[in-house]
Amino acid sequence: MSLHSLLSQIKLINNTDNISAYKTIVANSYEWLETEFGQSDIKSLVTGRATFIDSLLTHIWKLMGLAEEKKLALVAVGGYGRGQLQPHSDIDLLILSSKSFSKGQQESIGQFVTLLWDIGLDVGQSVRTIKETFLQAKQDVTIATNLVEARILTGSKDTFEELNKKLQGRGYWSSKDFFIAKYDEQVIRHAKCKDTSYNLEPNVKENPGCLRDIQSIGWVAKKHFKALDGSELVAADYITQQEFDELIECRDDLWKIRFALHIVAGRSENRLLFDYQQDVATKLGYGEESKASVEKMMKAFFRTVRRVSELNDMLLQRFRQDILALKVKDVIDIDQNFELLDGLIAPKHLEVFSRPEDTLRFLKVIADTPQTIGLHSNSLRLLRQARRKFQGQYFAENESCRTLFIELIQHPNFFDLAWNIMHKHGILQAYIPQWDHIVGMMQFDLFHAYTVDEHTHRLVKNIHHYSVPENKEFPRCGAIVKNLDKPELLYIAAIFHDIGKGRNGDHSKLGAVDVKEFCITHGINEKDTELIRWLVESHLLMSVIAQRRDIYDPEVINEFAQAVRTHDNLNHLYVLTLADIRATNDNLWNDWKASLLRELYLLTQKALENGLECKVALQDRVQEHQQKARQMLQDGGMNETQITQFWKRLNDDYFARFKPEQIAWHASVILASHPMTDDFLLVGTSASTSKAGAELIVYGKDKPKMFAQIASVLDSRNCTIHDAQIMHTHDGYIFDSFIILEQNADRITSPSRLKSLQEAVETQLNKPGEEHNNKRKMSRQMKQLDVATKVRFYPYQNKGTIVELEALDAPGLLAKVSEQFVELNFKLHMAKISTIGERAEDLFIISNADDEPLNQNEQVELRNRLNKHLD
Repeated sequence: MSLHSLLSQIKLINNTDNISAYKTIVANSYEWLETEFGQSDIKSLVTGRATFIDSLLTHIWKLMGLAEEKKLALVAVGGYGRGQLQPHSDIDLLILSSKSFSKGQQESIGQFVTLLWDIGLDVGQSVRTIKETFLQAKQDVTIATNLVEARILTGSKDTFEELNKKLQGRGYWSSKDFFIAKYDEQVIRHAKCKDTSYNLEPNVKENPGCLRDIQSIGWVAKKHFKALDGSELVAADYITQQEFDELIECRDDLWKIRFALHIVAGRSENRLLFDYQQDVATKLGYGEESKASVEKMMKAFFRTVRRVSELNDMLLQRFRQDILALKVKDVIDIDQNFELLDGLIAPKHLEVFSRPEDTLRFLKVIADTPQTIGLHSNSLRLLRQARRKFQGQYFAENESCRTLFIELIQHPNFFDLAWNIMHKHGILQAYIPQWDHIVGMMQFDLFHAYTVDEHTHRLVKNIHHYSVPENKEFPRCGAIVKNLDKPELLYIAAIFHDIGKGRNGDHSKLGAVDVKEFCITHGINEKDTELIRWLVESHLLMSVIAQRRDIYDPEVINEFAQAVRTHDNLNHLYVLTLADIRATNDNLWNDWKASLLRELYLLTQKALENGLECKVALQDRVQEHQQKARQMLQDGGMNETQITQFWKRLNDDYFARFKPEQIAWHASVILASHPMTDDFLLVGTSASTSKAGAELIVYGKDKPKMFAQIASVLDSRNCTIHDAQIMHTHDGYIFDSFIILEQNADRITSPSRLKSLQEAVETQLNKPGEEHNNKRKMSRQMKQLDVATKVRFYPYQNKGTIVELEALDAPGLLAKVSEQFVELNFKLHMAKISTIGERAEDLFIISNADDEPLNQNEQVELRNRLNKHLD
């Protein structure tokens, strides 16, 4: 089937009653688009669909007798007006009249539009007179924008010309007002996307650097310059031929993605949702390897949108200066090459980037000139040309560039604007070969919200933020960074920490090799090189220990302290870890993670001070916590006898794990609940005792599947358990403490919300033998992801076993796991729950029925059961 044959089929239908014939032709057109996709160039398909619709609408218009109405015109507007249509894009029409519509015309037009809907076309129509069109467009820039690209399909050319004449006259949108409205519209649109296209599910039409940004250039050009296409802008010297060709190339790349997305979704869908990414990647020829093919597609996509963003920034700035007739108010001379024009750094001549080192000197000029607020369009154009000119050679191979690079990272202002420019405009990509590899690289999961290069950029910005006076949120990090003798060592480690990703190996080890070579070639001494290399190789160590180990186990602290070795290493690693987690995903950082890392940092610091005598540090902690909690209880009116009675029920491990505020609250709530009976059960909640989140405690006689029931209730009510301590008191009761957060990681502070959770847990635990029915559904995104269940076992203090679990974070996961513990008669002592996007990385400390570590057979049985119930 071809476009020609489709157009021929339209002509064969000679009445408007044969709806099935029209439906068949429309279905055939979709079949043609899908068959030809990948065979024909994308422009011919996008314009070909518009041509098919033109012919179909014109034919139906004529058959309905509307062509005989001398004052009516059928006009294509919006994207359809450009003569471009994606498979399921709306067909935007304006039915225009030079005078008011008669009743007969209204009926015919209604029948015309109804038929279009009946045969399966998504039509967006306006039925207006010239006067109505003018008045509405004058008040609404969206309508005015649609009319910028209007073209007549059939009907009265005089009516259409009359409208155009009115739209060119006085009292309508001036070029200046239109530009300001479109520019503000783009700013708002970008802000909704947090000014980045680096989203897990980008909108290929609306996100920064996507099709709307290209269209914005076209709308402004057509309105102000009356330019019908980009070649006229080239002739007017607003854009070079090379820039125009690049813009068209990027547009075609985005068109292909959107076209494939429409085919896969079967409707007008512009969001590249997880549900479609794999099928779209396959259609685009990236293979059928699921995760790998999606990551290849998204890498190409993100590289494209970065190029569009650059061109959009440059051209809209040029248009702004011309259309608004802006006069430079403030000129600051910098040197023989550059000047500031109203805060934008501009070149004085065309040869400012004649050598690779000139680009790095340019960044130093920016760092030296804090009044700089951005790049002038002329700087951006020359920078882009220089990047293309020196393509194929990496700046780091040049000795003078290496010297300048070290000067830059030692500069106190470099990691402000100059670093942003280095990242955004591909200078770092031109400098380090390995960085070129990670530009645009995404990971197909819910954990990594940004591409690898964008994540690293944000990590570096986080470290820089710690050092500025305005930093009040992270005082410990601020103090560390400000006191570093050579902060550039930390920045180098940050730049290289993920640079080994995507190279089929442990990215930490690959990055460590890369950064060592970098340090040697950049003249960094052996001692500093070793610190940087260790930081890159160990950058995940602290977060793994904090989130997946029992940090109150002296052996864990001892092992970590031995790996860290010095206070200096600990300080560097702590700052890098916090910056890394916070730069991975905006929703990832929370008080629970902050408290874990803080605790690990302080415990390790004490251990290092005590010569790795971790038990001494923990014993000091026990005494300190008891002393402070005792004072709080006495201040609250509790007598010494009551306090001693509570102390005797619990061992030192309890006092090491809980803060004085928690201990005092536990004691006051539990002791106020006497007398205790065999069926006694206390459930309490507090929003203030823990910095990590709300705390829920359960105290009383143990019951079968208690942990599973609590976990299921909280999960069904959209709460996540981040930490669970399960302890047995000396007088035969069980004491459970849970740190809980909302599903989106927000703190739970509402008293009514906490009361509701408390009552739900109480109600469930008082239902003898009745399972909790968790009705929470798996999210749309999670259904597209696959996480293989992995179970690992480690010894725990010769009295238990650590079970490390990786699995899909599906509803009811904790309940399913704990049910297996119950069925095998294993005892649960502690649970540490960590959710990394779609991946649950949980740690449990358990023992068998004899209070001993699990033997080999027990481990195999548990692994088999978990694999069966979770995969």
